[in-house]
Amino acid sequence: MRQNDLRVVAGLLRERNAIDARIAAITGRPMTAGHLGEWIAASIFNIRLEDSAASAALDGRFASGPLHGRTVNVKWYLKRDGLLDVTRSEILDYYLVLTGPAGPAAHSRGTVRPWCLESVYLFDARHLLGELRERGVKIGAATSVKSPQWVAAEIYPTPSNKALIVQPEQRVLLQQFAPRP
Repeated sequence: MRQNDLRVVAGLLRERNAIDARIAAITGRPMTAGHLGEWIAASIFNIRLEDSAASAALDGRFASGPLHGRTVNVKWYLKRDGLLDVTRSEILDYYLVLTGPAGPAAHSRGTVRPWCLESVYLFDARHLLGELRERGVKIGAATSVKSPQWVAAEIYPTPSNKALIVQPEQRVLLQQFAPRP
């Protein structure tokens, strides 16, 4: 009966709200994939986040390493389906994209999107924008990025993109968010 299902879901949401509140107390921002992804990326990759989460086109700057001072827009997608929210902004240097498991861009009915992190990608924003324009792809939310572009941008677990090498201690931190069987 639906009433029982509603009661169960209401109870589960109360539990989830309590967990979300605990996470928000740690991160200092509401519990969403965007905010949490930014916090995780900042913690692991030493990114100094912007004071305002509403900054246009970028979320922060790399605070050390080979990309020190470069601007970054962090995304966390619970599923890697080949889509990326892309901006035309000239101030953005990189997209750092955290993703869950790969899967087709299909309907979500009957599926689950676990909160996990399986791969990390670093896209040069200007280079990507140029490639997308060459292909005549519509730029904006849910922009189609070809599979070879994802492969070339991967920094974790396979280090294809050498612009940012994931250090052993960073790899250990990322593995904490791996999907559990």
